Amino acid sequence: MIICVVGPTGVGKTKLSIYLAKKFGGIIVNCDAMQVYKDMNIGTAKIKEEEKENIPHYLFDIKDVLQNYTIYDYQKDARKIIADNPNKPIIFVGGSGLYLKSVLYDYQFKEDIDDIDYEQYSNEKLYELCLKKDASMQIHPNNRRRLIRFLKRSEEQKTNKFLYDALIIGLKMDKDILYKRIDKRVLDMIDEGLVTEVEKLYDKRKNSKALNTAIGYKELFAYFEKKDTLENCIKKIQQNSRHYAKRQYTFFRHQLPVTWLEVYDNFDKTLEEASILVKKHFNL
Repeated sequence: MIICVVGPTGVGKTKLSIYLAKKFGGIIVNCDAMQVYKDMNIGTAKIKEEEKENIPHYLFDIKDVLQNYTIYDYQKDARKIIADNPNKPIIFVGGSGLYLKSVLYDYQFKEDIDDIDYEQYSNEKLYELCLKKDASMQIHPNNRRRLIRFLKRSEEQKTNKFLYDALIIGLKMDKDILYKRIDKRVLDMIDEGLVTEVEKLYDKRKNSKALNTAIGYKELFAYFEKKDTLENCIKKIQQNSRHYAKRQYTFFRHQLPVTWLEVYDNFDKTLEEASILVKKHFNL
């Protein structure tokens, strides 16, 4: 069986994935576009070794930040894990909706179609078009080359039915509470050493798609280049994280058949409701 735990950043997906893996004897597969990269730990809120509780975790820390890892690569790797573990419950966890969609549906990827002259558009218009194509995309509005390339890429969804028997559980909470949690989470990341983590990766930024894309990393470059204060950079991380959470909600609500669960102050209640959903869906 395949269980997918989705939702915006900071909502509690990791904790739920561990709970479900322990309860049903499963394995966990990363579904976050940035957590595939080594050394990007604090800023991506990557699970720590001591938090894994001896549960096998896949597709974490598999690429150097200088390597390019595409959605096609993810689709291929994730489907291999599914094929290699036919008798294991598999729990996908993460907020990269298109990555998950590429695995569950029959998606075919084709490269660069040049039927539209995107050069005529402003950066603002290109960014708007990219968000319409995928609300969860994280390309910087000023990265014109990557915006155009993203728009030229064609994905063909050949069926609207799952290729696998899968249950998608989404976690939601009040927007104001979530945004406060995100803001605090960013400050906690700073306390954990995010600035030092990004500083160690700074020299690789020019040749790294990941570093120039990931929230929590790209914003701090201005601080190291003495173009902005650390305080302002932190505020931008918080702002971009909140905006990203909003786009994630939009994507999951419109692109995938998610069963939503409320995140309660007593998270054990949320965990129990998730367990009931799994048992009901898979007739356990």
